Amino acid sequence: MPTQPLARLSAAEAVFNAIRADIESGTVAVGGKLSSEASLSQQYGVSRSVIREALRSCTALGLTVTKTGKGTFVVANKVANDLTLGHYSAGDLTEARPHIEVPAAGLAAVRRTEDELGTMRHIVAAMITETDPESWVALDSSFHAAIARASGNKVFASVVADIRGALAFQSETLNMVAARQHASDSEHQRILAAIEAGKADEASHAMAEHLRAVGVALDSILNH
Repeated sequence: MPTQPLARLSAAEAVFNAIRADIESGTVAVGGKLSSEASLSQQYGVSRSVIREALRSCTALGLTVTKTGKGTFVVANKVANDLTLGHYSAGDLTEARPHIEVPAAGLAAVRRTEDELGTMRHIVAAMITETDPESWVALDSSFHAAIARASGNKVFASVVADIRGALAFQSETLNMVAARQHASDSEHQRILAAIEAGKADEASHAMAEHLRAVGVALDSILNH
């Protein structure tokens, strides 16, 4: 049990790892209830928002279920076959995103306005310096939504807007479990550079590579 407050950047990951270890080892049995957010916050010396980040990832992995007003309960002692991300699963996203975001990136490279390009530049710059995990995942989903809007295709823009919450949820879990944040920053920079240069094929390829890397990280979690 930590005796010093955890650094904000690694706090949610550290708490998540501790809770996951307790669940997988049977220290907290299936059917058991985790301590309250307030108790966990005091135990680990972190804010309740950090505790919530860790618990969301436990839920995404299929280890826990949070019931409003009742608490968080352990429902499995091993990771599920898929991640639950609100209304969608990681499997749903993995199947659908290449058919939407790869062509959207290509179209954005030739259709984006200067204002749209400025928005994307601002988001990527902010992500590189962002140290708050929750803020970073919000920027991440904003970047993907900005590309879809810049494609000029209202169907692509609408679909990505609809899945933004699931994208943020997925990014949060991948960052916590598979340390994806730094790699994602680099991949986003390559996507942006191709869109800036007006190179449709390169933008599509960069997006495809980003989504492939996300899929690899997901597989590493589910096959843990």
